[in-house]
Amino acid sequence: MAARADSFDLGGLKLTPGEGRRLDLDIALGDFAFSDERYSTPAAVPIRLDVSRMVGGGYSLRLRFESQISGPCMRCLEAAAPVTSVDAREIDQPGGGEEMTSPYVDGDELNLRAWAHDAYALALPAQVLCRPDCLGLCPQCGANLNADPEHAHEAAPDQRWAKLRELKLE
Repeated sequence: MAARADSFDLGGLKLTPGEGRRLDLDIALGDFAFSDERYSTPAAVPIRLDVSRMVGGGYSLRLRFESQISGPCMRCLEAAAPVTSVDAREIDQPGGGEEMTSPYVDGDELNLRAWAHDAYALALPAQVLCRPDCLGLCPQCGANLNADPEHAHEAAPDQRWAKLRELKLE
């Protein structure tokens, strides 16, 4: 099992310019909330962190992992647990301007948990579904359409003709 890390001391690697290191660590992504529903991730997610020291100081970082998120399906409310992969990169070059400064690096300290959480949130699909072809719930009665794809209701009468139904023909 890899070491658990919420933050990481990049200076402790003592990399020279052009040198890199690949690390296998575990991270806690934390929970997510979408539309007042809670979604959870595993307590420890294995990640791969590639760190390269750049010429002139600074770091080039790459984060890769995949994780499952568990919670209710956004269409049918059944249990959903899709797996999402992340491949994120960051550059932190002192004096390189806003585009070359990572919000997750402070000096030689990398806030690994915040970076992994944000990268995972961006990689998640727009809707957490139990399966890609989830049919959801019937808008009239709330029946799960995955259990009965043929589910249907009689069409409601057209309200524009409602007065004609009141006519009494003898």
